[in-house]
Amino acid sequence: MLLAAATWLCGCATYHPLPLGKGEGTASATQLSVPAGTMPLPELAAHRFDPADGLDVTEVAMLAVANSPDLKVQRDALGVARAQAFAAGLLPDPQLGFGEDFPQGSGEGATTAYNFGISEDVSALLLRSSRRHEANAQAEQVNLDLLWAEWQTVAQARLLFDQVRSLRARQVELDAEQQALAPVDKAVQAALAAGNLDYDGASAGLNAMADARQRAADNAMALHQAESDLRQLLGLAPGAPLDLVGAPYQTAPGAAQLQAALADLPRRRPDLLALQAGYRAQEAKLRGAILAQFPAITLGLDHARDNTGIKSNGFTIGISLPLFDRNRGNIAIETATRQQLKDDYEARLLATRSDMQRLVADLRTLDVRQTTQAAHAQRLDAARDAAERAWQKGLLDWPTYLSIRGNALAADTDLLALQQARSTAAIALEALLGRTDFVMQRTSKR
Repeated sequence: MLLAAATWLCGCATYHPLPLGKGEGTASATQLSVPAGTMPLPELAAHRFDPADGLDVTEVAMLAVANSPDLKVQRDALGVARAQAFAAGLLPDPQLGFGEDFPQGSGEGATTAYNFGISEDVSALLLRSSRRHEANAQAEQVNLDLLWAEWQTVAQARLLFDQVRSLRARQVELDAEQQALAPVDKAVQAALAAGNLDYDGASAGLNAMADARQRAADNAMALHQAESDLRQLLGLAPGAPLDLVGAPYQTAPGAAQLQAALADLPRRRPDLLALQAGYRAQEAKLRGAILAQFPAITLGLDHARDNTGIKSNGFTIGISLPLFDRNRGNIAIETATRQQLKDDYEARLLATRSDMQRLVADLRTLDVRQTTQAAHAQRLDAARDAAERAWQKGLLDWPTYLSIRGNALAADTDLLALQQARSTAAIALEALLGRTDFVMQRTSKR
């Protein structure tokens, strides 16, 4: 008995404290390593992670998958689901009972009576199979939800990379615009101070510099937000450097690739597979509820001795009487839940097809708009350069010069916005269809 007790105690779990962390994030990406084998997409697994010379768009995506705080929480949830699946497969423990009856008085031959018995819930054993199927399907659903979250994190990392690079380029252009307007602003301020120009005449010059400063400030705030979002996605400290290099991620799916991706969507996209696993879990739960409508049975074996010293062996059977409840409420709930999951899955498929068609149309529109805008911006840039030379030579008045500069700046910033919008739509389309074999522009850090 002592040996059995010692063996049982050795198999028991023990408590270990787990202190809370400070949540400061990593000070630099160079302190982190990313195992390629853990990446959810082939192009990430095939890429070498080396942040020492800056982070390209693929390395940003790899780092987001490996170090995102939100993904770490979801991986913990997967551990919980797997633990629940393990618990669902365990057999129920038998119940052991012991009791004694002490006689009162001094009757001749009276002795202490006792009873000893062991019982097992048979119904729990019969329902074990459905519980296991339900828990395993739920664990599979959580695992697929995690994979889908990793895919979405990759898309978010690519979008933020493009957004930060675009805002930085726009900031450079706006700062350069302020420097170019400085001589004009100085001349206007001097003419105004000397009385050679009234405020009505100077308003165009004053507003040009004020507008450039305002746009630069607004862009700087948007850049701060984008950089903060990217650092948080990568699990980096708020002050960690973001040395982004290389071109943004680009993808150009063809019509045949889009149709092929859409055709096998339910067999490949993790969120749809997760919904299918959740539906299987609900099917198992409904079957368990139907089985639970039958009488619950408990079996036991007894050994007893009465007050006269007579010993006896026997058995007990406990059975519930399904007269009123019969688990009808739970059956109705699980049936309605199954219908809800079915409708949710079909709605997700329909929404995916609709979003795909919309994004394809948006890409066509953006491609045309970007081509025309690029030509328009190029012409206005040439006009701005010519106007600057003419103004420096005194051949052009400053209001006209400022008007030309303002039009050129607006065309350039509109082109940057169109490029970012096109990249956003393309990345969203690829993430929506879950394809990794589209024609992509491979970029290097150099």
